[in-house]
Amino acid sequence: MSLTEFSEQEEYIRRIGVLEQELAAAKTDFNIKAELNKGLIQQVSELETQLALSEKAAALISSPPKWLEPKKDKKVHRGTVCTILSDTHFDEVVNPAEIGGINEYNREIATERLETYFHKVIEVSRDYISNIEYDGVLLCLGGDMISGDIHEELKETNEDTILGTIVYWTEQLAAGIRLLHNHFGKVHVPGVVGNHGRRTRKPRMKLRVRDNFDWFMYVQLAQIFAENKDITFDIPDGPDCAIKVYDTNFLLTHGDQVKGGGGIGGIWPPIKRLQARKQVINPHDVLLMGHWHQLIQAAQNGLVVNGSLKGYDEFAAICNFPPEPPQ
Repeated sequence: MSLTEFSEQEEYIRRIGVLEQELAAAKTDFNIKAELNKGLIQQVSELETQLALSEKAAALISSPPKWLEPKKDKKVHRGTVCTILSDTHFDEVVNPAEIGGINEYNREIATERLETYFHKVIEVSRDYISNIEYDGVLLCLGGDMISGDIHEELKETNEDTILGTIVYWTEQLAAGIRLLHNHFGKVHVPGVVGNHGRRTRKPRMKLRVRDNFDWFMYVQLAQIFAENKDITFDIPDGPDCAIKVYDTNFLLTHGDQVKGGGGIGGIWPPIKRLQARKQVINPHDVLLMGHWHQLIQAAQNGLVVNGSLKGYDEFAAICNFPPEPPQ
């Protein structure tokens, strides 16, 4: 082989090596772009799903029904039953051994308590208050309906996955709404989200409601009763829901926007500070909230704080909070 032929062969080998490197780089670039494209396709699919759900939700959310407006009838005393259900923490498990036997909570117990709640709403209005003709019932859903998995310990101990929780408890709530409908004839269901139903570890401000499983459960309920004109829903995209019943303006919020409450004054000072701020944005007669698992019935002072269907738990025990009964 001549020197010229050897040089040409060496050049061919060099060029082949360069082409192989370029081919490898092109394959790597292709794989990266293919993976990126796969991720973009998945994001587009998720966004399309969210858009379809949002459109359905928008179609299901109705304006306040006319029966909430006052009726003129001097011969008959009329009324609307107003009740709030919040902080049910469905599928959280409370182990009595960890809290001195004060309380116990699981799916079976929660199912019994929820059934009792709906029956008591009917019993109190029927057997303890007389001479009133009811126009309907206002069922306020105040958030923290599910336990969620915002803490690792909840994810480890909850009775079911979030999706399993939603499937089971949507059916139970639907059964309760049917019970109220059969007795009162008309049901209006406003709903706000809590902090336990969120999908992120830290609370978010943007898309706060639509990224929360409480909202998803409310939308599922609205879809179940979409054909029934006597069962209506109000599921706002914001943290608060304004409700007018006759001449009274209620404002429903979860209560996690309150900061403080651990001092000697308890939860009253921070809650009243929040209420004063909300009065500027949403003027109201009575503020309805949950979150604190402490029952405060002070409607005459413009405030009702709901108790908890779950009752005393390990968190409350570790914080040395006084026990309150499930309610």
